Amino acid sequence: MKILALTDLHGDVSILKSLIKKVITSEIDIIVIAGDLTQFETNLNYLLAKLNSMNKPVLIIPGNHEDDEHLTETAKAYPNLICFNKKAVEFQGYLFLGYGGGGFSLEDSQFKWLARQWYSEYQNQKIILVLHGPPFGTSLDKIDNRHVGNKDFRSFIERIKPKLVICGHLHENAGKLDTIGEIKLINPGWEGMIVEMG
Repeated sequence: MKILALTDLHGDVSILKSLIKKVITSEIDIIVIAGDLTQFETNLNYLLAKLNSMNKPVLIIPGNHEDDEHLTETAKAYPNLICFNKKAVEFQGYLFLGYGGGGFSLEDSQFKWLARQWYSEYQNQKIILVLHGPPFGTSLDKIDNRHVGNKDFRSFIERIKPKLVICGHLHENAGKLDTIGEIKLINPGWEGMIVEMG
């Protein structure tokens, strides 16, 4: 399975056009967007229509620039788009778990509650975790020599051991990769990264 992962596009149409070319030329199976597709929802319908036109499944979570309910409702008009915030979506033997919004807190009680449910339900599955904010204690959450990511995300990752973590939010760390043990983490940035999963 070939994934095109991206985050923090913030409505840049020229980059979106180059991403569409990448989808066509690289035989992408699925597109995953880890939030902040828009700049405070400006041109939301236009951007969703462009993504839908690629005729590939597009999984999307909100960032801190989108309202979850509005994004979910708007995405329903486009058959190739699935807004999966706080939900699980299965694709080609992998389970995508999405948790968007925020990105500014070291702890998240709502996520902690959801993580307990997810762990009891999905602990033995091949998981790809998609977050807007990064987990704590990696190169993906480091700014000015301090870690600003979420500790609850980190705990869940260490416990459930996903095959891949896709996150964004911190533009300074776009394009970076890291690991927690054997778990691969990426901030694909707005230019996107192609990830191949066996």
